Amino acid sequence: MTNTRQPQPQPQPPAGVGGQGQPQGGVQQPYQPPQAYHPGGGGAEAGQAVRKPRTGASTAPRTRKARLRVARTDPWSVMKVSFLLSIALGICTVVAVAVLWMVMDAMGVFSTVGKTISEATGSAEGGGFDLQSFLSLPRVLLFTSVIAVIDVVLATALATLGSFIYNLSAGFVGGVELTLAEDE
Repeated sequence: MTNTRQPQPQPQPPAGVGGQGQPQGGVQQPYQPPQAYHPGGGGAEAGQAVRKPRTGASTAPRTRKARLRVARTDPWSVMKVSFLLSIALGICTVVAVAVLWMVMDAMGVFSTVGKTISEATGSAEGGGFDLQSFLSLPRVLLFTSVIAVIDVVLATALATLGSFIYNLSAGFVGGVELTLAEDE
């Protein structure tokens, strides 16, 4: 099979036939196979690198590693990210409490425990403590929402404060060093 993209070198006749085998200067040049890649589309001009094909059947995969150092964190970006993550955590908390309350209500946990508490705290003239009205869904969700809002404020403030403290300590000790590896 011939390569039609590049001109093929012409075979040189042996040195003893017709006197044409020896180029000027009397030294015969070794045969150069066509190159796999020529930058710029032309031949290998002086000053340009030529990529040669790999030799050898197998090459071992290399793992590139880089050692990086976290020298500083931006408190503003830490605050934004921690705010968004704590909002997501607050929403997940409210949804999880609502689902848990519905499952427990469907299982009859509140009615059974409420009846037991009512009998234990009741007297002869009236009923005891009503657990079902105290642990109603709107009241539980209101309490959970207040806790989630407090969590958002505290988590955002603590993460931002942590960023400032990290920047101070990184100035003294240089920061956290990470080694990142890439598998090919």
